[in-house]
Amino acid sequence: MKLNVRLQTEQSAVANLPTVLIHGLFGSLDNLGVLARELKETRPVIQLDVRNHGLSPRSDEMSYPAMAQDVLETLDELGIARFDLVGHSMGGKIAMALTAAAPERTGKLVVIDIAPVAYPERHHDAIFAALNAVTAAGVTSRGDAAALMRRTIEEEGVIQFLLKSFHEGRWRFNVRALEAHYSAIIDWQSLPAWPHPALFIRGERSAYLDDRWRDALLAQFPQARAHVIAGAGHWVHAEKPDAVLRAISRFYAR
Repeated sequence: MKLNVRLQTEQSAVANLPTVLIHGLFGSLDNLGVLARELKETRPVIQLDVRNHGLSPRSDEMSYPAMAQDVLETLDELGIARFDLVGHSMGGKIAMALTAAAPERTGKLVVIDIAPVAYPERHHDAIFAALNAVTAAGVTSRGDAAALMRRTIEEEGVIQFLLKSFHEGRWRFNVRALEAHYSAIIDWQSLPAWPHPALFIRGERSAYLDDRWRDALLAQFPQARAHVIAGAGHWVHAEKPDAVLRAISRFYAR
């Protein structure tokens, strides 16, 4: 599957490996734009909409091997042989899956606030309820959609994030497919150990990448380094973009 992409290349940055930015669940290629704006000064940057999100094609499959293959096919179309990866949340899992799908093509790996594990908790049921309520009501304005969503979602920031993908009364992500395959999205099949540099960035207030998952992480990524961003939650790159960019830049410079 060829994905919708945005490629940014400064002439002074073409000598470095391109960095592929992969967003998380309910997101789009714009979500990591704050990182893209800085990274493009030193390397080519590819932002993409993963399947069933943004302007990319829709599908009834949402497995990590399939989503990793989408990225590879898209990079093949762009003529990109080797690349570095930065992925947030679900996008981090796609990035990790790429180390197994194309180990010889993957350079450095940055994973933001997710672990290579199957999560037992369902964190998004209230979100699916809100999205379905908006669809069922047939509203077309973001204001009306927000009012409906506040009945089931307490965090205003989450509502505003979701509304970025609400256009002319329709969600730009495939709610039906995401809900049907939610168990696969929070699941994980362990990967062969990938013996190359990896940086795992965690928000201090997030539980997605805590010490429970340390052994599983190191078994799959034995050269992994961890970096904790103080005062940040799961959306660490949005809350503390400068700190995240500093961590990535230091990692790339090693």
